[in-house]
Amino acid sequence: MKRFVLALGLMLGATVAHAEIDIQEVQSPKGFKAWLVEDHAIPFVALELRFKGGASLDEVGKRGASNLMIGLLEEGAGDLDARGFAEQSEAIAAQFGYSISDDAVQISAKYLTEKKDESIALLRASLNDPTFDQASVDRVRQQILTSLRSDKTDPDQIARNAFSAQVFGDHPYGSDYAGTVDSVQALTRDDVVTAWRNALAQDRAYVAAAGDITAEELGEVMDLLLSDLPETGAPLPERVEVETTARVTVLPFETPQSVALFGHRGLPRDHPDFFAAYVMNTIFGEGGFESRLMTEVREKRGLTYGVYSYLLPKDHAELLIGQVASANDRISEAVDVIRDEWAKLAENGVTQAELTQAQTYLTGAYALRFDGNGPIAKILVGMQMDGLTPQYINTRNDRINAVTLEDIKRVAAEIIKPDELTFVVVGDPKGLDGGIIH
Repeated sequence: MKRFVLALGLMLGATVAHAEIDIQEVQSPKGFKAWLVEDHAIPFVALELRFKGGASLDEVGKRGASNLMIGLLEEGAGDLDARGFAEQSEAIAAQFGYSISDDAVQISAKYLTEKKDESIALLRASLNDPTFDQASVDRVRQQILTSLRSDKTDPDQIARNAFSAQVFGDHPYGSDYAGTVDSVQALTRDDVVTAWRNALAQDRAYVAAAGDITAEELGEVMDLLLSDLPETGAPLPERVEVETTARVTVLPFETPQSVALFGHRGLPRDHPDFFAAYVMNTIFGEGGFESRLMTEVREKRGLTYGVYSYLLPKDHAELLIGQVASANDRISEAVDVIRDEWAKLAENGVTQAELTQAQTYLTGAYALRFDGNGPIAKILVGMQMDGLTPQYINTRNDRINAVTLEDIKRVAAEIIKPDELTFVVVGDPKGLDGGIIH
């Protein structure tokens, strides 16, 4: 068992409290690994499980099966039906959360130390022995179908779906992981069982915990939860190379304002220049009201309430993507301003004042993320999935501060591609025609 210590200054109002984060690398008797932060001050444990693969493991023609499966894990397990599972969870004050993304199944548990045995037994049943009874399948399916039908009238979701389809094509990333009305209606209980076996497997499990639990106890918990799951899951999808051109795609939709998604290929999380790109984008589009996009699009011209960009390093592809909404008669100007700022960033980089401000913000805000057992456990499991080490917490701010103007100028010239910046606009934009931008 290895240990790594970090002293974090947690700023609370005008006071500063020092908290020590002691990360232990734990291995269970059966070989499962986890990261742990022990904190026995409160009799409470936060446990995070991740299974790499997520909704991208859906089989061909079964889009939405993994999402439906996740919605059913607490709808009956072992000898408990959905109501019994909920009542027993409430009786012991345990909280369980189940969600899915393109790349991972996410499972959270929070429980009192005195109820740890009952809590882990419930969680184990939901992972290893879900009932997937037909009544629950039909009920959760209808909830998903209601959401999917609502999405057809949501400009934001229409834009996301269209952008993903345009960028990723027939890769799983190219479609909504919740599926379509037709695909979800066609799913059977057998499809749900297959999705469960494909996704929840020992070889892709990541675990983190924080709170009133020892390394030995966490090892026992991992063995209880994971040792009866399949040893291997379904094959992960292939990598997809993002290729876009400078164009605007307009999808007509009756709405007072248009929504635009924009972007192109990005940078992998493990790329040597990722930190420079991260700081650069904080300045450009992710720094709130201080970002360039907010300054130029909102503050100077009043074209929107909000505009932003962000790096999206997925497991099998990377994007630099953003979003803006504006009145139909002003969205064309917003698109022009964003395109101009994209070109300026590629050509000129940023200023020293912008860099200093971004570094101060990013390094000061980092410690505030570690504000409880739940957030700490989520951070630890996310670090593992990103291929980081426990030392990353110690070095992260130094790496932010090490970024120079020359780094950002070089990286901006390499990854900011005005000739690849593509827009998908949903609404009734005035003066904005779709097509290739010359």
